[in-house]
Amino acid sequence: MELKPGYKQSEVGVIPKNWIVHRLGECLASPPDYGINAPAVPFSDKLPVYVRITDITEDGRFSPEKLVSVKDTDAYKYYLSEGELVLARTGASVGKSYLYSRDDGKMVFAGFLIRVRPNPSLLVPAFLAAYVTTGFYWNWVRLMSMRSGQPGINGNEYGQLPIALPPDIEEQKAIAGTLSDVDALIGALDKLIAKKRDLKQAAMQQLLTGKQRLPEFSAQWHLKRFGDIAAPRRERVDPGKLGVQEFCVELEHIEQATGRLIRSTTAEEQSSLKTVFRSGDVLFGKLRAYLRKYWLADRQGVCSTEFWALVPNVPTLTSEFLFELVKSDQFIEAASNAYGTHMPRSDWNVVKNQVVATPLPDEQVAIASVLSDMDAEIAALEQRRDKTRALKQGMMQELLTGKTRLV
Repeated sequence: MELKPGYKQSEVGVIPKNWIVHRLGECLASPPDYGINAPAVPFSDKLPVYVRITDITEDGRFSPEKLVSVKDTDAYKYYLSEGELVLARTGASVGKSYLYSRDDGKMVFAGFLIRVRPNPSLLVPAFLAAYVTTGFYWNWVRLMSMRSGQPGINGNEYGQLPIALPPDIEEQKAIAGTLSDVDALIGALDKLIAKKRDLKQAAMQQLLTGKQRLPEFSAQWHLKRFGDIAAPRRERVDPGKLGVQEFCVELEHIEQATGRLIRSTTAEEQSSLKTVFRSGDVLFGKLRAYLRKYWLADRQGVCSTEFWALVPNVPTLTSEFLFELVKSDQFIEAASNAYGTHMPRSDWNVVKNQVVATPLPDEQVAIASVLSDMDAEIAALEQRRDKTRALKQGMMQELLTGKTRLV
């Protein structure tokens, strides 16, 4: 392949001629070091936050499911400082990274993480943080991990990571600043999406229980057992009679907690026994109900027996309102009273006895419309965030290889 004028081939790909490939170890203020081997304790604002591999996302953010702390006499040796990164050193998560931010609080890093301190006169920390989310970096991680029996990269090996750098530190800062601006936009969108989701949950709690009424409605609501207004469709199909082109939905085809169908398959003749569903049925994943797998079917097909295909069994219940009912915290809680420990499944005998309040059909339609509009707004924000993430990936490919220059 012919190179553009001013560029050269290197071990990290095509880069500008005046860029230099360094080893990460050459650009650090001190050798990589390992975190503390101490147990996590319940979070306390009097103790530092404890960051572990599981608290770091694939795109390099600190996002714990639940904050925890660490209490150890040696904890002070492992406090993170501004400009320091931690890298996962073992297991399936090897390669994950996190650039410390003061906004995350005083933080101690755990033993399966390695800390690196870039020398700011040679390597801008935010530049490195972006670099260790690129495709080249993850390819390097995979190759390095394959050298041993199980995935793992130690501090010395991380020091061998090749990284192409512009000779002018100001160009690094400009690149890092541009990518940081995009990160800030993604972060703002994440916060807005979280806020909108909280508002949606609050609206569901109010509207689906009649605590808040839409202004044009005043008719009395009626309390009924869930099993009196809806039931699973009992129609099954023998696998030998399935056409290979039959539209088929499995649990993994439904996006968690959004109610969106993200893909589907066609049934195979050797498929296991399937449940028939029809347009307007509400598919609810009864396996691990807490995962919130549900979909309002807009066509006919078959689904795995891990679903209930719920149908209204009274003419006064709309499919749209039924769909909103199964998304509520109250229904999920009832459906999570499961049997089986390894593969817990919802118990219809528990779910059918849940008491729900239902208005007249016209109010059901109006409530479902309000909640659906909120879902659409969240989906639009998520699409915008995902496009921004994709844009950032493209920018990194251009900026971190020098294909596009800022200075």
